[in-house]
Amino acid sequence: MDYVIPAWDLPSVAVAGEQRRFPVHRIYCVGRNYAEHAREMGKDPSREPPFFFMKPADAVVDDGGLVPYPPATTDLHHEVELVVALGRGGTDIAAEDARAYIYGYAVGIDLTRRDLQQVAKDRSWPWDTAKGFDHGAPCGAIHPVAEIGHPTHGAITLSADDELRQQGDLADMIWSVPEIIAHLSRLFTLHPGDLIYTGTPAGVGSVTPVTRLHGEIEGVGSLSVTVVDGI
Repeated sequence: MDYVIPAWDLPSVAVAGEQRRFPVHRIYCVGRNYAEHAREMGKDPSREPPFFFMKPADAVVDDGGLVPYPPATTDLHHEVELVVALGRGGTDIAAEDARAYIYGYAVGIDLTRRDLQQVAKDRSWPWDTAKGFDHGAPCGAIHPVAEIGHPTHGAITLSADDELRQQGDLADMIWSVPEIIAHLSRLFTLHPGDLIYTGTPAGVGSVTPVTRLHGEIEGVGSLSVTVVDGI
């Protein structure tokens, strides 16, 4: 197909053990899905309906990549998360059927301009500037379900320059992965290539250049990126 301006490359992330890559359609993120993180953000961790925000597909950064410190913030935060990669799409998906739509899982880091998020909260504005910036969605290699199954428990951690910052367990999620998919599918038409960041445990904190972030999820894999001065 011809375009009136040059077309950009399709965003994608690596697949473990494959030369072929996983094309990214959309990135959905779940807010406050671990009770202790909800508490540290000053919120009630009761099982209210999950809420979602989005990041641009081209915000992904591969394992080993560099993350330029974003502009317009002095308080960039790390949030390690289990990422779900969909291999099938649909609407009104029942929770008991949701796992059949999953291609695999990965380790991700939801980077947040926390100061801009606080302004947005105070003024009842959208979170786009706080969450949807360039390089704001590092994602490790996707491990197919055929290899690792469906993780429901296991340690999830993040270290900054070898200092342990975040530590939790997948079993601590308020909303499970099948429940998240079911909720999302009632709000959006889900597609193959969608990524879902499923929330973060307690311990989120500031990152400054130059900082190496290392996230790891037991039974899933790991992800390392380095935050550098903005370029």
